[in-house]
Amino acid sequence: MIKKLLIVDDEMHIRLLLEQTLEELEDDFGVEVLSAGDGEEGLSIIREQRPGLVFLDVMMPKMNGYDVCRQVKNDPELKDVAIVLLTAKGQEIDKTQGLDAGACQYMTKPFDPDEILEIAQNILELR
Repeated sequence: MIKKLLIVDDEMHIRLLLEQTLEELEDDFGVEVLSAGDGEEGLSIIREQRPGLVFLDVMMPKMNGYDVCRQVKNDPELKDVAIVLLTAKGQEIDKTQGLDAGACQYMTKPFDPDEILEIAQNILELR
């Protein structure tokens, strides 16, 4: 089965940067990298494609990352989808809110591409 990961961010340059960072997983492990430009589109793709991992921005139009995360975690069919919140919101209260919403990890921008790659490899169990 093809492993999938999804990038959800309303800023195109962030999506492109993440896609470039994770390109290695496509080449080396055949991972399918999907992307969405807002929370609603992201949630729709999660429901249709069932990615193993989602890198999810918090502040987005239509539906924020916390709400997407909660909806995924409250759906028994999607409980195995790992969500890493990736956001500019770096306050402790934001982090707590993200982890309470069901994210397995909370990271702040700017991010380290090597760390993103390592997280993806660990969560998707690629070795």
